[in-house]
Amino acid sequence: MNQDDIKDSDIDIVIGALQPDLTSFLNEWRPVFSRFHLIIVKDPDLKEQLNIPEGFDHHVYTKPDIEKAVGASSTILFSGYSCRYFGYLVSKKKYIISIDDDCLPARDNEGNLVDPVAQHITNLTTPATPFFFNTLYDPFRVGADFVRGYPFSLRSGVTCALSCGLWLNLADYDAPTQALKPQQRNSQYVDLIMTVPARALLPVSGINIAFEREMVGPALFPALRLAREGKLRWETIEDIWSGMCAKVICDHLGLGVKTGLPYVWRSDKGDPIESLKKEWQGVKLMEEVVPFFQSVRLPRTATTTEDCVAEMAKSVRERLGSVDPVFNHAADAMLQWVKLWKSVGSGSSTPGGA
Repeated sequence: MNQDDIKDSDIDIVIGALQPDLTSFLNEWRPVFSRFHLIIVKDPDLKEQLNIPEGFDHHVYTKPDIEKAVGASSTILFSGYSCRYFGYLVSKKKYIISIDDDCLPARDNEGNLVDPVAQHITNLTTPATPFFFNTLYDPFRVGADFVRGYPFSLRSGVTCALSCGLWLNLADYDAPTQALKPQQRNSQYVDLIMTVPARALLPVSGINIAFEREMVGPALFPALRLAREGKLRWETIEDIWSGMCAKVICDHLGLGVKTGLPYVWRSDKGDPIESLKKEWQGVKLMEEVVPFFQSVRLPRTATTTEDCVAEMAKSVRERLGSVDPVFNHAADAMLQWVKLWKSVGSGSSTPGGA
């Protein structure tokens, strides 16, 4: 589909609300967000009422809405930034843009305000080229093309299903990196977009992403949760887990993933030492997770994203279940997500909000 054919009504912007007062956040984004419908999902653990300024077409989902849709005893949990996944579930739009409430609009090297919605849609509506790398990056950008030696049989590319944006100021570093380099900030606005090659993995961050909902939405889920001393830890590992699931599935189905533009400006927050206490178990588990996703292959009979998620869950249980119980819990959550996607996500009615 050409970008000119996309209507504002084809897009939902999903915001996971972890802070009660969204006034400053939304007013900063007003030049961009005021044209679109917003799905705001309140963190179920947030006790205060949300403060939302006037002038936005929005729908707020709260803990009762989540429990009504998925059940109070669900394997899937939507607390913390994982609440954004509920927005993916209830949206009915073709495209979803996900931007966190600690992000503000960025400016490019000329000082112009970045419109991440427009750039994400450009990424999703121009082909991706995962099967042969173009050294001029995205050949479909103005002023670029395929370089000499690029096979003509591959120049039509494939559909791009997932667009992964980046961050100025506080980049998406893990806790060990932040603890070792507490003053490090990203000030480099690099004007490029590239397709992630087939069979290459990447850490996807839900802070600033966009996707074609029907194609890849069923592969973006809150499945892998770490538990320690009875408390939930490091919900952001869910982004990494579901992102690798999504990339393997995109490779299997012949879909593309892009990264690079657009940028958002991410606010400083948190204590890296405290974050390290939460993340240490996940850092260790990644040494098991990455080899699994590098080697897993899906059967040809898996022809839909939902099929692929179910097959992936089976492989997770078979190959990782004995490594740590969290992987069996993840497999259960993945299968439950597929059922939810079919009943809630693909249904004709949306759960009521408040």
